[in-house]
Amino acid sequence: MEKGVNRKRTAADLEAIGVEMGNLPPQALDVEEAVLGAMLLESSCVDAAMEELTPACFYDKKYRMIFEAMSSLVIEHTAVDILTVSDKLKQRGQLEEVGGVIVLADMSSKVGTAAHIEYYIKILKQKDIQRSLITASYQILHDAYDETIKVDDLTDTAQTRIYDAIQSNARKEVKEIGAIINEAMNDISEAQTAVGLNGVPSGFETLDRITQGWQKSDLIILAARPSVGKTAFSLNLARNASVDHHMPVAFFSLEMSSVQLAKRLMTSESGLPAEKIKGGSKLEPYEWKQLEYKIRALANAPLYIDDTPGIPIMEFRTKAKNLVKNKGVRLIIVDYLQLMQGPAELRGMREQEVAAVSRTLKATAKELNVPIIALSQLSRQAVNRQGGNGKPVLSDLRESGSIEQDADMVIFIHRPDYVGISEEPGDKEKTQVIIAKHRNGETAEIDMVFKSSMVRFVETNETLDSQAKMSYASAMNNDGRPFDPNVPGTGGGMPVSNEF
Repeated sequence: MEKGVNRKRTAADLEAIGVEMGNLPPQALDVEEAVLGAMLLESSCVDAAMEELTPACFYDKKYRMIFEAMSSLVIEHTAVDILTVSDKLKQRGQLEEVGGVIVLADMSSKVGTAAHIEYYIKILKQKDIQRSLITASYQILHDAYDETIKVDDLTDTAQTRIYDAIQSNARKEVKEIGAIINEAMNDISEAQTAVGLNGVPSGFETLDRITQGWQKSDLIILAARPSVGKTAFSLNLARNASVDHHMPVAFFSLEMSSVQLAKRLMTSESGLPAEKIKGGSKLEPYEWKQLEYKIRALANAPLYIDDTPGIPIMEFRTKAKNLVKNKGVRLIIVDYLQLMQGPAELRGMREQEVAAVSRTLKATAKELNVPIIALSQLSRQAVNRQGGNGKPVLSDLRESGSIEQDADMVIFIHRPDYVGISEEPGDKEKTQVIIAKHRNGETAEIDMVFKSSMVRFVETNETLDSQAKMSYASAMNNDGRPFDPNVPGTGGGMPVSNEF
């Protein structure tokens, strides 16, 4: 068997596996015959079967041929009956192989009623899933004995095979517009009566006004060139949702370790200089108090960090599903998309691999009904582009056009000083958060300031009063006296939990 590649399943494969295991593959030949017979009698049964079944749902080879012939007739807008099916099989040179016209006539005569077609279809789908799982499990077992296959590729392929076996027969029910409108009206009613946002807050007033919070099932791409502040901004988003609003957040970091991320969060939360948190200079005794006091809310926040490097996309999907189910996670952040591993069979085909990762992220957001923010690199085109203002555009998204296509929202972080447009000393912290694509709302440019020493973004229209109310201790809300948790004006005077 070829490594890492799913083979097309055949009855011979399954029978060989069945002989090895001492069992016959799951099958219901009488039900297969009943379904085909019903299709020959009733056009409504043809519609029902074509919507739910595939040729793989028929274990018997001759029944599979008959169903494929029926499928061709449907595509050609030709009625399905004994004469048309026998003629199609004859054109394909398969009529004698299935047993001739007499077999088709025998099928239709054995069906007493077509009323049970939906029940029969359900049985065939169940048998097909069982056979798919047997094939996938056997292939996983075979590969597990192959010492030449890397364990990472093995686990990734195993998850993909099991997932494909289950999802191949999963079809979402078609809904009537009336039912969909009722669901939409309920959402609108809840939004009208709700206090605040109807999505997960970003913590930035202007951004939240435009988005109404990060919306369920949305894929948001946050893109910028290296060292512009993607990770810092995403950590601000994670911190604001989990600490200020107590909403569970999952952060998948493929580049930085969990301890490095924690130190950044501690810097942002405490307001202490980053070099002191990193150990570049010593903390004063009052700074130790400030640090311990300020990070209590962060330590108790429902923020979950996974720092698996190069996590395969299927492993990410499994972990995300467990976090949503078991921890009630409301927002997922991935740092960053291009470091994720796509399906093993696409390794080496970079554009297709990134496209597969992008599609799976969107599908996961939709399946779990939570927003996913995926960080992405930009190409050097924005920096090298001659003329203009150096702002990134959608075509700058790196390695795949599918990223732009799959995203519900694309946000760029742009720093004029980074691309050499501004040389004013005061412009080094100026940042623009650009909503370049917004499938369900307006696009915009939001002016912010990046306080790199505190790993924190602030909107430029924030008033001194609002800054004074923020839970950060910094020079902006500290009168210069040593920190005292009980004395306002020193960064203290804020109630906290007794737990740490």
